[in-house]
Amino acid sequence: MFAIQDKKTPLRVLILISLAHCLNDTTQSLVIALYPLFKGNFALSFAEIGFLSFAYQMCASVLQPVIGFYADKHPHPRLLPTGMAFTLLGIVCMAFSTNYTWLLAGSVLLGAGSAVFHPESSRVAYMASDGKFGRAQSVFQLGGNTGQAIGPLIAALFVATHGQQSLAFFACIPLACCVTLIFISRWTTAQNRENAKKQQSQNNAAPHPAWRRSLVILFVLMASKQIYTVSLVNFFTFYLIHKFGVSVESSQIYLFLFLGAVALGGYVGGPVGDRVGRKPVIWFSILGAAPFSLALPHAGLGWTAVLTVAAGFIMASSFSAILVFAQELTPGHVGAIAGLFFGLAFGLGGIGAALLGKIADKAGIDLVYQICAYLPLIGLLTFFLPAAPRQR
Repeated sequence: MFAIQDKKTPLRVLILISLAHCLNDTTQSLVIALYPLFKGNFALSFAEIGFLSFAYQMCASVLQPVIGFYADKHPHPRLLPTGMAFTLLGIVCMAFSTNYTWLLAGSVLLGAGSAVFHPESSRVAYMASDGKFGRAQSVFQLGGNTGQAIGPLIAALFVATHGQQSLAFFACIPLACCVTLIFISRWTTAQNRENAKKQQSQNNAAPHPAWRRSLVILFVLMASKQIYTVSLVNFFTFYLIHKFGVSVESSQIYLFLFLGAVALGGYVGGPVGDRVGRKPVIWFSILGAAPFSLALPHAGLGWTAVLTVAAGFIMASSFSAILVFAQELTPGHVGAIAGLFFGLAFGLGGIGAALLGKIADKAGIDLVYQICAYLPLIGLLTFFLPAAPRQR
């Protein structure tokens, strides 16, 4: 399918891996968007809803760094379709769940699929970057963020009206993705052989002198952004229904607008980071998002939509900058860094979701958004980051 000598092949691979990311995250966000349906069908508490997210996120977080580290040392492109097979099993499991235990099992399978898919697919995006790492990561993230936005829309327009078992129809999404990833894995295998010497020199390159401190700061920044995003993704529909009395279908549309803004922001941030530097983009995502997040708990319905769209766009703009910054600090560890940030940072998002669910049960959903309003301010830690390695 791909000719390695064709100069356009890396761009095609980048587009295809972004499409695969879109299909993968469409499936997973579709399930998350159906939490209100599961809550009604199985009489779940907010804490149990939070624990569903915790099971998914923690399974992904524990496995992703391990898989990423292993793939850096022993590239194994066939992990791509294997991970998607786990996602396929997870969505079928949740479609036919008859109790909460099966829902948890489906969440674990989805988490395993995410853990296997993301580190290796991020490595593929890096390989197909042609030196424009921020742009490549943004294109890759655009696929994932678009999929996350599409999922709630499908939930609102189809699954919410046709019932839980109609979720099985969308098992065709990861199935189609498996086919796409088989072709990509073949190209990646050939590239690994061709670039073996270059990869060895990257593995032997010295890391940035302040890489440990910088990775901790970048990790905290990513985790704070993820917890804020999780608070909106997992509980935004409940917040809108409780505070403004909107229908489930209408709340999904608002969630779609937020996730669409996240997708657009994630795409814009990477190319801008290539041009002006990673650190300015990270600063913008903090100073720009904080006013909107702080105003959100006090806004009416119309302004709530505006504020969430603005906050989502601005906060997402730094995702690619943070990830590429971390990869440039530690040459030769692209998969491990992707696994660390996709995995552990997202896992902290799952822990945050479980804790926020407890708070919502005891003190009300409004308090969740009053607490999360201050999360963007953690980004002031950016002050302690060094100059980006490629711009020193």
